[in-house]
Amino acid sequence: MNMITPEDAVAELPAWQVVAGQPAIRRQFTFANFNAAFGFMTRVAILAEKADHHPEWSNVYNRVEITLTTHDAGGVTAKDTALAAAIDALL
Repeated sequence: MNMITPEDAVAELPAWQVVAGQPAIRRQFTFANFNAAFGFMTRVAILAEKADHHPEWSNVYNRVEITLTTHDAGGVTAKDTALAAAIDALL
């Protein structure tokens, strides 16, 4: 797998941030309520399953935080940037 630096990844995905101390990128999303946040997570889950690439994520009420890294490669790859772009397209 071709590695991408987290800095290069966020250069093409400006809404995402580099995760300090980890080879990963992260984005936090805020929705009107829990129902909207959970619906978003469901749509992301479908994308992730189709891509066979699954995020690290958490949900607290109306907030969803997603972290992307390719564990098998030990860092950020095209799988992460493609999934991040697909997630962004859901909004």
